[in-house]
Amino acid sequence: MTRSTFVYVSYIRTTPEKLWAALTDAEFMKQYWFGMHCESAWTAGSPWTMVSGDGQIFDAGAIVEAEPPRRLVIRWQHQNKPELKAEGDSLCTMELEPDGTAVKLSITHTIERSPSKLIEAVSGGWPKVISNLKSLLETGAIALQQPYPSESTRAEKA
Repeated sequence: MTRSTFVYVSYIRTTPEKLWAALTDAEFMKQYWFGMHCESAWTAGSPWTMVSGDGQIFDAGAIVEAEPPRRLVIRWQHQNKPELKAEGDSLCTMELEPDGTAVKLSITHTIERSPSKLIEAVSGGWPKVISNLKSLLETGAIALQQPYPSESTRAEKA
């Protein structure tokens, strides 16, 4: 079977424990994930949802593996865009590896189909989310206020 994969790697000046907490604490997550947050018990087999600021469920699934503070695997299915939901389950694997004063965060998001609109969508989102996470942990402030450029910003660049 064909597969679509997106891989994103970032080095964040923090500890594995602090990074794990940032990846699993709903209130902290809202700061860097544009108001979104994940809800889960963060143990293998527990349900997982990604919820917007207004309570809408965007993604749902389950925790496949949880080895704090080293590895997290989520079975992930988009919920609100029919064409993305129809693609079925994807797997999102997060691996945290100490590297001196930083932690290497590797995110691999895969789905058993090619091409995949879901993988195309997450490939635009993950860099923004993780850039905000990195900035927040290292400086105390996020880098990006909006997940997508505003209409006025796009018009200025045209």
